[in-house]
Amino acid sequence: MQGNLPPLGWLRAFEAAARHLSFTGAARDLNMTQSAVSQQIRALEAHLGRPLFHRRPRVLELTEAGITYLPVVRDAFRTLMRGTRAVIGEAGDVLRVLSNLSFAVHWLAPRLAGFHARHPEVRLAISTELWEPRELAEGADVEIRLSVRPADTVRAELLRRDHYYPVCVPGYPVRLDDLARQPLFDCSNLLCSWAGWAEDQGLDWPDPPVTYASTFTVTMAVAQAGGGLALAHDLIAQRAIGQGALVAPFAHRAPMQEAYYLIRSPQAEGNPAAAIFCRWLRAELGGQDAPDGGSGRLGTQA
Repeated sequence: MQGNLPPLGWLRAFEAAARHLSFTGAARDLNMTQSAVSQQIRALEAHLGRPLFHRRPRVLELTEAGITYLPVVRDAFRTLMRGTRAVIGEAGDVLRVLSNLSFAVHWLAPRLAGFHARHPEVRLAISTELWEPRELAEGADVEIRLSVRPADTVRAELLRRDHYYPVCVPGYPVRLDDLARQPLFDCSNLLCSWAGWAEDQGLDWPDPPVTYASTFTVTMAVAQAGGGLALAHDLIAQRAIGQGALVAPFAHRAPMQEAYYLIRSPQAEGNPAAAIFCRWLRAELGGQDAPDGGSGRLGTQA
């Protein structure tokens, strides 16, 4: 056997002929002539250096080599099919959605059952990133991005401005005057911060040590386990607060400089599934503030 793989067409002809035990049946499946199927299988047998079929009068039989090779070929086709569907979706009908991890876990995931109940025809493939793409995210049709402001080269629609504040478990013993002595947790590389929250309400903040993580999902989990206080914002904290898993111990909420933006790739323009998902997303998010400009951008997602 040669070291290189045989052409895919030869393998398709072999699999079809083995399935039907007939070159004629294989030709019908592959929309080829019986002669062309026979030629491709002979070429494959020459490539492998051994026969795959016993050619009996009016019937084919697999040789021992054919019996051994058939499951290998079928498994390879199944692997190719799974891999292709993972990339483009079955028949290309999967809408690829990208967001940061915290938004996907705390806001999007709890609402997906409702989305699928209303739009069972739309299939989603959801992925998450910790770091904001520089331009358009590769392989995404729709992106929900938390950013100060996406690059001017990206067509971005403002979805939601939010407010941030400390959260902790119910009954956690904390007062505003001893807050700086508590274990504090925050998401790294965002402009919303403990110092910013304190400054926004005129506190004399002593710059206490803060433990950072790359995602709010981690810091909120620490707070939910009773390990201290974490900063969070409405979109990702409201469900846990509504369920009683977290509370906001102080009334003050500071406006975030980051906001949530909707970005659609060029290939999503005119895509009915993208239009359905984006309309649903806007409706679920509800009202939003008007865009007010802003400048600069940071490289992390939450």
